[in-house]
This record gives sequence, structure tokens and C-alpha cells, in this order.
Amino acid sequence: MSSDKEMTFFEHLEDLRPHLMRAIAALFIIAIVAFCFNRLIIDELLFGPQSPDFPTNRWLCEMGVWLDGLVGRLGDMFGAEWSIDPEVLCLNQGAYTMVNNKVVGQFNLHLKMSMAAALVLGIPYFLWEIWQFVKPALTDRERAGTRLFVFYVSLCFFAGVLFGYYIVTPISLHFFLNYAASDNITNLIDVGSYFSQVIGVSLGIGLVFQLPLLIHFLTRVGLVSPTILRKYRKHAAVGLAVVSAVITPPDLFSLVLVMLPLYGLYELSIFLSARTWKKHHAEA
Repeated sequence: MSSDKEMTFFEHLEDLRPHLMRAIAALFIIAIVAFCFNRLIIDELLFGPQSPDFPTNRWLCEMGVWLDGLVGRLGDMFGAEWSIDPEVLCLNQGAYTMVNNKVVGQFNLHLKMSMAAALVLGIPYFLWEIWQFVKPALTDRERAGTRLFVFYVSLCFFAGVLFGYYIVTPISLHFFLNYAASDNITNLIDVGSYFSQVIGVSLGIGLVFQLPLLIHFLTRVGLVSPTILRKYRKHAAVGLAVVSAVITPPDLFSLVLVMLPLYGLYELSIFLSARTWKKHHAEA
């Protein structure tokens, strides 16, 4: 890519190959390290959200007690006996039985856990290698504008993963693990299904948190504008409410708890779009 002449498609692939090889090697090394720390990652991280001692579960349970006391004091002020059930907010307080029904199930789980950990932890280096590949084709101005690309994408991704892991995952697990279509059915949770739920939700929210950066890019290339985003603000709110209702239990508290940050991302996208639009037109 450093040549002044126009390169062919296969020449670009040849330039990309060492970057991909280094990125894959880094992911492989991280996966090996994660494989050795299976007790920490599986027992503490993977099974954490379904435990009563998980920070979110403990915090919500304490909030339920606090709200019950607050409602009781308000009732005393008005000469009434008001109360709420503090157990409503106590999530994942029961013991869940995890089973493995395949001969190589636990080994495959160990491998998948290691690869998932490598994917999450290796994202910054992988993005940095991609940016190193693209950088020679950029102008000095474009390089200056994208020098923090890896930092911002990684920051949004990790923020989304943490939000998905600490907020969305325990709420969704509480609903699905305790849901009963019939009293004649006993839940024996397949550990592979449980793993897919935890990782899928966390990574999915990590991708959703890329929305502000995506809007920033689309604004720069002229595909969206802050005017359009403001015009469809109500539609976006409805759409985010639907998404929140799908990934959370059917109660108002859980829906609001997930929807507010997602809608905050949309408002942040409008702010970034307005700044980008203004700067672009000023330069033009």
C-alpha cells in the first residue's frame, strides 16, 4: 500500500495478510491464556450473573428493601399503610442446576469460553492492525481524524459489554431461568445454552453501543444528518422500547433500566452528528 502506483486486489490482500496473521496470533495467545484460567472465567465470570452474590443482583435486592422503607415512610406521612414487596427486585436468588448432555460438552465449553475471552480482550489489537493496514492510503488530514479510531471503538465496545454483562444479562437470566410454561416441566439448564445466552447478550450489547460511532461515520459521508435523526426521534424511542422489551423480562422497571441507556446512545448520536455536520460544512 506504500507504492505510488495503483495496486491490484491481490496485492492489497498480500499487504493485508501479515496484519491478519499478527491479529490472529494475538487472539490465539490470549485464548491459550484464557484456557489456563478456566476456573476464574467460567466459575466467577460465566456463572456470576446467576448468583445471588453477583453485584447487580445484590444491589437490586438492597434497592428493593430501600424502596419498601421509603414507601412505608411516605404512607406514614399520609396516615396510610403503604408497602411493596422487596423480593420483587431480588433477582436470581435460587439455585439453578446446570447440566451437560454431551460427551465432549464440557471440553467444547472450555474451548468456546477461551475463544470468547480472546475475542473480547483482543478487539483493540485487532482493530489496531486493521487501522495500520488502512493508514498508508489515508491523507495526513484523514490520519489525524482517525488516529483515535481504535480507542473510541474499543471504549464503546467494552462499555456495551459491561452494560450487557452487569445489567441486561442478570435481568434476562432471571426471567428465562424462572419462566415456567407448565408446572409439570422441570428446568435443567444446558450449560452450553446458558453460555450462549451470557456471551450473546454481552457481545450483542457491545455492538449496539457502536451506534454513536456509526452515526458519526454516516454523517461524515452524508448519508444521515442531525435533522433526520431529530425528525425520527419518536420512532427511535418506540423501536428502542421494543428492543428493550424483547431482551428484558415483562416488567416496567427492567424495561426502563435497559431502555434509558440505549436512548441515551441515540441522543449522543444526534449530538455527534450535529457536531460532525457543522464541522464538515464549515470546512466545505
